[in-house]
Amino acid sequence: ATATMGEAPEPSPQAPLAVLSKVELRVSCKHLLDRDTLNKSDPCVLLLMQSQGQWMEVDRSEVIKSNLNPVFAKIFTVDYYFEEVQKLRFEVYDSHGHAGVGTHDDDFLGGMECTVGQIVAQKRVTKPLFLKYGKFAGKSTITVISEEISGNNGYVELAFRAKKLDDKDLFSKSDPFLEIYRIDDDRSEQLVYRTEVRPRAGPIPRPPQRLPGPAEPLAPQVVKNNLSPIWEPFKVSLNSLCSCEEKRKLRGVVWDYDSRGKHDFIGEFFTTFEEMQKAMGENKVQWDCMNPKYKIKKRNYKNSGVVVLLDLKIHRVYSFLDYIMGGCQIHFTVAIDFTASNGDPRNSCSLHYINPYQPNEYLKALVAVGEICQDYDSDKKFSALGFGARIPPKYEVSHDFAINFNPDNDECEGIQGVVESYQSCLPKIQLYGPTNVAPIISKVARVAADEERTKEASQYFILLILTDGVVTDMADTREAIVRASYLPMSIIIVGVGNADFTDMQILDGDDGILRSPKGEPVLRDIVQFVPFREFKNASPTALAKCVLAEVPKQVVEYYSYKAFPPRCPQPETPDSNLSSPQ
Repeated sequence: ATATMGEAPEPSPQAPLAVLSKVELRVSCKHLLDRDTLNKSDPCVLLLMQSQGQWMEVDRSEVIKSNLNPVFAKIFTVDYYFEEVQKLRFEVYDSHGHAGVGTHDDDFLGGMECTVGQIVAQKRVTKPLFLKYGKFAGKSTITVISEEISGNNGYVELAFRAKKLDDKDLFSKSDPFLEIYRIDDDRSEQLVYRTEVRPRAGPIPRPPQRLPGPAEPLAPQVVKNNLSPIWEPFKVSLNSLCSCEEKRKLRGVVWDYDSRGKHDFIGEFFTTFEEMQKAMGENKVQWDCMNPKYKIKKRNYKNSGVVVLLDLKIHRVYSFLDYIMGGCQIHFTVAIDFTASNGDPRNSCSLHYINPYQPNEYLKALVAVGEICQDYDSDKKFSALGFGARIPPKYEVSHDFAINFNPDNDECEGIQGVVESYQSCLPKIQLYGPTNVAPIISKVARVAADEERTKEASQYFILLILTDGVVTDMADTREAIVRASYLPMSIIIVGVGNADFTDMQILDGDDGILRSPKGEPVLRDIVQFVPFREFKNASPTALAKCVLAEVPKQVVEYYSYKAFPPRCPQPETPDSNLSSPQ
């Protein structure tokens, strides 16, 4: 909703930006106008997006020869922002060979405007095409189908060949190309991939060195004059291929290419991604390429050739949920500032004052963040530490003491256990100083370093530091953060009270890369700093959303850098299902 549509909560200055999603768009048309005298139109689709009132071309499809009902193999990818109206325009043109796509009125087959939001909301949009001045382009329609590219989406690399295909040409051998279709729940077929144009026959080539992602075919790849073709390996996203469902039916179709667009049907086969995975390693999978008409007419008909999957490689792009569902635990540690600047806890003006009717800022921040983290820790035990106080029995200053005063076990039972330990420790300690946090960062880092040596994505550490002022040991803290950025941990710092926290912003790498005193940069941005006062009038969930927004990305960045897969990677096992709850 926009601000003009009613009252909305005032956003926090520190609130994270809306999560960006990428959306795949697939396009097909029906009943296009025929602009050519001798042949049918050769259509191509242009995608335009409105920017500052101007239409800008984003991308364009391949040209499909002599076809008034084209299904384009090109997959358009656009960024999707929930909070914006993103206007799109699809324009269909009749292409003229080497001259490319014209923009003359005579070449224009029709256009359609919509928004990304409309396509995403409906998933499948069919609209009439219009010529200039709002005139209908006959019965022409355009259909756009959208699919979100999931965060946990991977991609698969496939290498196909065929053997002894039927010969459809009179004076030469067939020029075969391959199409792969996904069969959706409504039994409609969605083109996933059409092999590219690159005449070639011979040994299997090296895989193309392209960025992972959806397939990007431009036009049919034909292996000329060859009944046993070897097609180029290609990459498609698992979402595109099978909607991340291994048992979803797939249809392969082999055609004999015709330059006029009248391709001859050679045969088809049906499979699933589950069956395809048998081709991993040294194994191969093959299917009879069947022509249903021949099967009925010819008594001794066996097949119209054989299609072979030579190789299949799965490249998984893991998400935060992949790691969590694989058994990764989030271990939550809270560190509380007990320096004298907080004020005497017995005084109602103190930041540590325990009001039976209203929790103080320390407790509000602790509970807001802790209640979310506890869902990711199976034993619900949390480390609770204090710094900047004189502690019994000798009342020496400590910068990393357990607030339950158990030096052998600093863990408390649940968030409530942390709250109770905090309240019971206040009368036993003397608030002192200075505000040194490097010792606690280093303490958690040592535990995280032990975890790293397991070389498994089994435990990630979140350290919540609650402090009422700028840290005193800034140089040591910067050094400790740089060291910690190489470990499975993130640091959240919440500034409590009304102090000037300007100098604390240096620890949050949002305005630049944090460096150690010697100039060494952090490997990852792992610190999030916010002053609590910016959330005083907001709900506790607003604080938690803000400070935890970056954690999933930080988790994925760390394990990706270390090349640690989830403990139970889903697609590598033949019996697993690729879909996972979002």
